[in-house]
Order: sequence, then structure tokens, then C-alpha cells
Amino acid sequence: MFDDEYFMKEALKEAQKAFARDEVPVGAVIVCQKKIIARAHNLTETLNDVTAHAEMQAFTAASNALGGKYLGECTLYVTLEPCVMCAGAAYWTQIGRIVYGASDPKRGYTLLLQSVLHPKTDVTSGVLAEECASLLKKFFLKKRD
Repeated sequence: MFDDEYFMKEALKEAQKAFARDEVPVGAVIVCQKKIIARAHNLTETLNDVTAHAEMQAFTAASNALGGKYLGECTLYVTLEPCVMCAGAAYWTQIGRIVYGASDPKRGYTLLLQSVLHPKTDVTSGVLAEECASLLKKFFLKKRD
């Protein structure tokens, strides 16, 4: 029951919240010992802050929940491949694992020739990728109309 798809669906719920707020619909959850300890979505427009990505919000919430800045025993589930900024922040948290849905060929961290993630961080990509990408496409189509 508590597998990657389950937690990615929870991240998609957060992305839906961003969509409803007219934010780029990216959602994230952080899981520790099969329990969600942080939920977040993009708030860049709401907070007028370019750094208020879902991952950044989730890192802060998870650190507060655990009482420490290192997230080595945690997994980040995020609906879109992290950007370089969020991957850099993930490095500093030493997060144990990242699972993302849709790839981001224009701004994702995998554009770099070398990874900016911590060497101990495992990555799984493509979990519910179509569902994650569909929400993003819907958002940007709405913006163009």
C-alpha cells in the first residue's frame, strides 16, 4: 500500500492545490519511515519569492518536523524533476532518496553533466510521469488561452 505510487499521488494532491492557486502545479511530500512528515506545493506567486518551490517548502517543513537539517532517512516525492536550485538544496539536506514524476528537459537538474545531488542520494524517475506531466500541460495551456 505505501509504495512510490501511493506517495506520488499524495504529491499530486499538493500539485492540485498549487493549480487551484494559479501557481505552477508542482507538489511534494517528504516521507520518513513510511510516514508523510511534510507536504508542500509551489508558492512562488503567492509569496512573491522565486525560491518558494515545492521542494524548498517541503525541506523546511521536514526539517522542522524532525528537529534537524539532515534528511538522510527520508524520501522526497515531487511531481516534477527538481531544478538545479532544489537539487542543490537536496544535496545540503543529504536526503536519502528522491522520487520524481515528470522530467523537466528545460530546467531539470539532469541537464548538468555532473549531478548536484549528494552522492548517497538514490533517484527514481518517471513515477506517475504521465499524470504529473498532464497537470503541468493543463496549467500552461490554460495560461496561453
